[in-house]
Amino acid sequence: MNQPMNHSFITPVILLFLTGCLVLTSPVSASAGIEAYYGDTIPLQGYSYSSPTVYLFLTGPNLPVNGVALNDLSARADQGHFTVVSVDDNDHWVYKWATNMINGRLDEGTYTVWVVNRPADRSRLPADEYTTISVRLNSPGITINTRSIPGTLELNTTPEGASVLLGENYQGSTPLTIDGIDPGTYTVTFSRFGYSRLSLPVRVAAGKITAVTGTLIPLNGSLGITTSPSGARILLDSADQGTSPVTLTNISAGNHTLTVIKEGYITTEQRVLILPGQTTPAAVLLDPLSSSTSGKLPLSGQGPAIALAGLTVILMLRRYSG
Repeated sequence: MNQPMNHSFITPVILLFLTGCLVLTSPVSASAGIEAYYGDTIPLQGYSYSSPTVYLFLTGPNLPVNGVALNDLSARADQGHFTVVSVDDNDHWVYKWATNMINGRLDEGTYTVWVVNRPADRSRLPADEYTTISVRLNSPGITINTRSIPGTLELNTTPEGASVLLGENYQGSTPLTIDGIDPGTYTVTFSRFGYSRLSLPVRVAAGKITAVTGTLIPLNGSLGITTSPSGARILLDSADQGTSPVTLTNISAGNHTLTVIKEGYITTEQRVLILPGQTTPAAVLLDPLSSSTSGKLPLSGQGPAIALAGLTVILMLRRYSG
């Protein structure tokens, strides 16, 4: 036999069921949220089974803690201002949030859209059913990709014939023109034997010719001179350089004339080659003057006079004897 249904039990269950009928959803989960740019129109939607109207308000960076209307940041929810959206016959509501039509400006950041079944701000939410939608707003940016126009380098040096490195890559020798270089700053290096290496930062402009002239500084060398015996007077290219032994520095690279003079020894003169950045050794062995050349010679004019007098005597003797 069926027992009569307990109506006192049914009523609370029905009320509990009806209370839970407010189900509000968004196109994406609350944890993932919506990501958009400021100025976009963001579609918000959901369902409400217990109210013909839903009330939306917004909280987030630099906004009042109890929220504001979505379309007017000066309209506070705790003062009775909301964005009111109607629910259709299918219990569905839709609101297109035009962030470019807001009274006020939103900062970049994450916001919360509160959806409530009656006009209640955040401070009164515990007594009402609601759901939330997380919206991340980013600042709009513009990226323009343009095709870069290559530039040209015209390179010269004094003297010419210097090797050219563009960065780490050999390009040839000066004078030199390099086409098709992407705009930017490069290191140009000139090098030539006998000269100091020269590196310069060069800015290549798009579609333009950049001219660069480098003046190379000659490398000098040294000359280390010893003589046997020592104490000889040293001349380099006829300029007095002191006495041996001596090391002469800062001499231009190339051929020079070395002269060594010492009393009692034959003066020597020779060519020496100075190499850039090096010390060239020069050891000179002096030859002494011979004894025949070092003795006393007749006074000037006496030798010819004595020979002439002897010839005259011989001729006179032959004359008288004949």
